[in-house]
Amino acid sequence: MKKTIYTFLLALISLSFASCEKRDYPAGTPELENYYYAGFLPWNNTGTESVLRNQTKLVKFPVQFNSAYVRDYDASAYYTLVTTGITNPAVLGQDYDVVDKNGNALKATNGNYTLAFPKAQAKVDTIYLKVLNSSVAGTRRIEIDLVKNESPNYTVGTFTQSFKRFLEVR
Repeated sequence: MKKTIYTFLLALISLSFASCEKRDYPAGTPELENYYYAGFLPWNNTGTESVLRNQTKLVKFPVQFNSAYVRDYDASAYYTLVTTGITNPAVLGQDYDVVDKNGNALKATNGNYTLAFPKAQAKVDTIYLKVLNSSVAGTRRIEIDLVKNESPNYTVGTFTQSFKRFLEVR
């Protein structure tokens, strides 16, 4: 009886390996050649930056752009500010501003801000927020999300494990 069971299991295992279709996935799959990824560092969605409302130093959120190529175009990763579901949300222009590394205010286009990556090369760039020392009492919070950017030349996707960060102004 043992011999029959072992023979049956061996046949079942052999059959399962034989039924697998072997595929060859060559490097440079055309539909993925112009697909890039952006994600917050470190690689998680639990990051909350808590700052005092009178802080003068810019708040930094590093973003890694992943690419294996150098292209003849610049790729852009998009990010947006989310207040949905947040009790006592921070208010743009009152509690904080989105700025460049020199502290100059940036404007959103269609609700999205842009991080540009020249020649679509792998790089780490930074999202900067400036706290505005608001007189409104209480802790205020905002969510910063990386969002997918689809253009005719390329797509910049996000990682599910590192696409959002939080700013908490106390």
